Amino acid sequence: MSTRDLSYVALFAAVTAVLGLVPAVPIGISLVILQNLGPMLAGSVLGARRGALSQLLFVALVAVGVPLLPAGGTLWTPFAGYVLAWPLAALVVGWLTERFWTRYGLGRAVVANVLGGALLVDAVGAVVWGLAGNLSAGTAFVSGFLLYLPGDAGKAVVAALVAVQVRHAYPVIQRRTAPRRAPAAAPDDRRPDPAR
Repeated sequence: MSTRDLSYVALFAAVTAVLGLVPAVPIGISLVILQNLGPMLAGSVLGARRGALSQLLFVALVAVGVPLLPAGGTLWTPFAGYVLAWPLAALVVGWLTERFWTRYGLGRAVVANVLGGALLVDAVGAVVWGLAGNLSAGTAFVSGFLLYLPGDAGKAVVAALVAVQVRHAYPVIQRRTAPRRAPAAAPDDRRPDPAR
């Protein structure tokens, strides 16, 4: 990785940390934290590899005790699955963004962020929460997945809006081009004709 890549990785780990300082927003019966906007932004702006590494760095820092989660929370709680899914979320969002890159617009950006940043994170988080809390599958699905989905879908739209603007103003992801094939070798007329 280049120094520039490492700078991007560190920057988006820091962005995720700063988003944890924003107070939770009450929506309906749930509190929505903005920190899981970090993996969506990382994947959308940096792409799969750098985005996933930025979130892996963030999770590693939290795992060793750096208080980067809201209210100084630790990773080792029943809600750990949500945070542990962030590197995978950034990877999926980034991979989809790279696949869509030549036709990337708001619609495709929203799809990438909803699939990787909302559905995947909430599904992994709900499973871990259900197992850690010894909850029934129905309870974990409703209170660990469905409850968070509307807020996370809203964050996916915000991440998509930012990603589309960054793509136009300062694209970090480079357009993928197909590798060039070597030209076919011309027939060698100097070889003897076996029919002669």
